[in-house]
Amino acid sequence: MTEPAIEDLLREFAPQVLGALVRRHGRFEDCEDAMQEAVLAATVQWPGEGVPESPRAWLTTVASRRLVDQVRSEQARRVREAAVSAETPPEVPDTDDTLSLLFLCCHPALTPASQTALTLRAVGGLTTAEIARAFLVPEATMAARISRAKQRIRAAGGSFPPPGPDRLTVVLHVLYLIFNEGYTASSGDRLHRADLAREAIRLTRLVHARLPDDSEVTGLLALMLLTDARRNTRTTASGDLVPLDEQDRTGWDRAQVTEGMALAKASLAGTALGPYPLQAAIAATHADAPTAAGTDWRQIHALYLILERIAPNPMVTLNRAIALAEIDGPAAGLALLATLDGDDRMAGHHRLLSVRAHLLERSGDRAAAHDCYRRAAKATASLAEQRHLESRARRLRR
Repeated sequence: MTEPAIEDLLREFAPQVLGALVRRHGRFEDCEDAMQEAVLAATVQWPGEGVPESPRAWLTTVASRRLVDQVRSEQARRVREAAVSAETPPEVPDTDDTLSLLFLCCHPALTPASQTALTLRAVGGLTTAEIARAFLVPEATMAARISRAKQRIRAAGGSFPPPGPDRLTVVLHVLYLIFNEGYTASSGDRLHRADLAREAIRLTRLVHARLPDDSEVTGLLALMLLTDARRNTRTTASGDLVPLDEQDRTGWDRAQVTEGMALAKASLAGTALGPYPLQAAIAATHADAPTAAGTDWRQIHALYLILERIAPNPMVTLNRAIALAEIDGPAAGLALLATLDGDDRMAGHHRLLSVRAHLLERSGDRAAAHDCYRRAAKATASLAEQRHLESRARRLRR
């Protein structure tokens, strides 16, 4: 089995193993350390020795042994050592504890930001650097936040709580961030990480199966499916980015589009209109257009306007500026973008720079557009986005 395939297996089974350990032993932080050591052992052994018949059982056994070793090495935990050492190797559970682990990471003892960060780390498999970029904070700040979150989970008991509605908002936000990192990777040479996008969709399906009538859950699943349906048309054979208006829409995943459209419609039938059904409606409007020229930009702008009112966010305003430019011209879009210049969260952000560059190019200001494209390329850690932005800049120099 190839190393990428092994990596996919480990990403699938790691949260399941961690969930099994936490359910059996509690002590979230120790269990996560043991699971990470088991994953490391697998990355070393499996490429040469082959993948075991039951990868999850192998990981669970190795992690359990590492956990026993950790207990033995800590003199302050001698009382626990006998209990853990006496236990027989755990049976591999038939159930997937990933969803329970997801809700555990959203423990009420944590702040919402820490809940999201810990879940991205433990369930989503993102690195600390990737999570820091998602939150627009320094990596050291995020590392400290995750460490404190683990300590608080440990102090609170580290056992599975019954999933409750008080944690649902954070859980959905976490899944949204995991999907976004998978759909457009914040760093590296790949535009997307299909493994993360698939995992976010899988976890959201689990939540939706438990809460099928919740409009926010339904809207989020619809948004993911409609967005992910475009994945195969977003890059060329050489890995170069293809903008939405240049994509071959016949290559979109029609099964995902059909399912996503039905879910989007269902989510709008709820009593309250929340952010995820609105975003799903926007994605559905794009999916419903047979060509880029046939896109109903007035409807998209109206939906962004509502979204901006109920869930203010600079990224929402940025996307509304794109829609406004399609309706009233690039000058209108640039004027709306100017309102974001004082927002510290957007200072030097490559998305703001790249959208401004695009609108400047459309308005005929090639020199200013060239400068913005170059600055945007330097501001992103995604090599695929860098190549695309630099190619746009070079085109303006011809």
